[in-house]
Amino acid sequence: MSTPVKKVPIHLQSSQNRLLIKNGEVVNEDGITDQDVYIEDGIIKQLGRNLIIPGGTRVIDARGRYVLPGGIDPHTHFEFEFMGTKSVDDFYQGTKAAVAGGTTMILDFVFPKPGESLIDAFYEYRQKADGKVCCDYGLHVCLRSWSEQVRKEMEILCKEHGVNSFKMFMTYDFMLNDAELYSAFEQCKKLGALAQVHAENGQIIAKNAERLLAKGVTGPEGHELSRPEEIEAEAVNRACVIAKQVDCPLYIVHVMSKSAVEVLSQACKRGTRVIGETLVAALGTDGSHYKHECFQHSAGHVLSPPLRPDPTTPLSLMNSLAHGQKVYGEIEASTIGITGQPLNANMITSPPIRSNTDSSRLLALLASGVLQVTGSDNCTFTKSQKELGKNDFRKIPNGVNGVEDRMSVIWEKGVHSGVLEPTTFVAVTSTNAAKIFNLYPRKGVIAVGSDADIVVWNRTAVRSISAKTHHQAVDFNIFEGMECHGVPEYVIVNGRVCVDEGQLRVVEGYGRFIETPVFAPYIYDSDKLNSLKLEKNGVDNEVDQLQRIHMIHLDEENARFTPTLPESDVSTPSCKGARPEGQRNMQQSTFSISEELDVERKSCIRVRNPPGGKSSGFW
Repeated sequence: MSTPVKKVPIHLQSSQNRLLIKNGEVVNEDGITDQDVYIEDGIIKQLGRNLIIPGGTRVIDARGRYVLPGGIDPHTHFEFEFMGTKSVDDFYQGTKAAVAGGTTMILDFVFPKPGESLIDAFYEYRQKADGKVCCDYGLHVCLRSWSEQVRKEMEILCKEHGVNSFKMFMTYDFMLNDAELYSAFEQCKKLGALAQVHAENGQIIAKNAERLLAKGVTGPEGHELSRPEEIEAEAVNRACVIAKQVDCPLYIVHVMSKSAVEVLSQACKRGTRVIGETLVAALGTDGSHYKHECFQHSAGHVLSPPLRPDPTTPLSLMNSLAHGQKVYGEIEASTIGITGQPLNANMITSPPIRSNTDSSRLLALLASGVLQVTGSDNCTFTKSQKELGKNDFRKIPNGVNGVEDRMSVIWEKGVHSGVLEPTTFVAVTSTNAAKIFNLYPRKGVIAVGSDADIVVWNRTAVRSISAKTHHQAVDFNIFEGMECHGVPEYVIVNGRVCVDEGQLRVVEGYGRFIETPVFAPYIYDSDKLNSLKLEKNGVDNEVDQLQRIHMIHLDEENARFTPTLPESDVSTPSCKGARPEGQRNMQQSTFSISEELDVERKSCIRVRNPPGGKSSGFW
């Protein structure tokens, strides 16, 4: 029997472990409420007014401020070896910048080297990240080839390592062909994982690039010219068709054009189960920069798919928005597997729409619910690194910044401009990502039992974006000079104040790896799970096993929403080992407010649907 832990008297407790955010307006995806938030040991323990809290608790007065769930950036590339160089934001610098901007969790991509196993690549990324991250993180895994070995390693990653998403490419020299995509999608469905696709037609891009270079087009403008909208749209359509054949949920990363969105809308109406992600780059800038006379400036905006300079985009976007709202309002839910009710804006999980020239269309689509997620695709290269493609646009390292500025730019272009409601902002910057990758309600919501990843948002403060003042390692910022109304005044990561009245105070290695379990309810609802279980394809036992793993995880996570449980049962799970000697873990405390006060509360009643809203399957 283990030795009981002696309770430390209240007056000797560290106030770093206890925090009260009072007088603020709590914003979740389902509404705005006037509530105080009490945090203990990195977990939200109480919500409401006139809370009874222990002495010595630090108090943050959030009067006139919004209190938001910390942002979740589902698309980053830190320390990414790509196109002959490595992205300059490592896991420390990148997550430091993320926290500075109000993002409290990132999802990065494991990218194996040629011939390297997925498992080895996963361990390598864990080793790179664990000692550096300033906030929590998860990992997607990229498939740069297909084989029986890859199939087996996908299963191991899902069952043993907390991975539930795999990314495939339809361009670059590591793209999968259609048959390989089909096989990979089949395996994702079998495992309860989410298939992610970078959708561009790589073969046509290569031929276009050859033609442009032969004509003497070598500068950054050639990048967009070789990858026009229809090249993206064709690949998006092909990915949706393949996914539909095996009934696999599909997540299209960085949708960048109105043509691609129109294809996605049609695919959704045909019954393809698809989620769309757009980027802050698409919302905050455009492709006109590719014509800039300065190579460093134009090359600094190169990413794939590229920003779209089409001048006809604004009117087309408005027409598409009106059409999209009408069509999605009329689609029968049975079209995509939901019976009894027509779709509404909140239920739409169709691919994102991305305006080529004007960001207003994307923002409007976010407001209507067509787009689900916003990422940064943060993959930063310096001006000198970009010059690797000085005489050949094909060799310009692809990638831009965005992890630090994502929240502010979307607030400025969305909420401040009147296009998005604050609740929608929370959904597209945090909650939807948490649900899609099976992190909800641990992440993405301010609720009793959730991780204390919180942003106190000053919506009246203004900051100007500049490479001279940002916290990233890169020496260029695609949003240079943009004024943003909306600043994270306090950022709390796992209960620790890491941005304090605007001052950044992160701790290297403070973050944890967070597992993303398979069979996310948002993706695979109960009906879909039952249909998988009934399939007579020889894999029923494996499906049952994965479902049991998933349910065990849910039981563990739901236990945290019962404040009266022993302290050991509400501690945050972590895959990380003990912290280095001398480094204090501010999450540790033996104090339990429910035991000290012995006060019965309605919040102590265990409920099936946790506060902050129910995670629903949209299929």
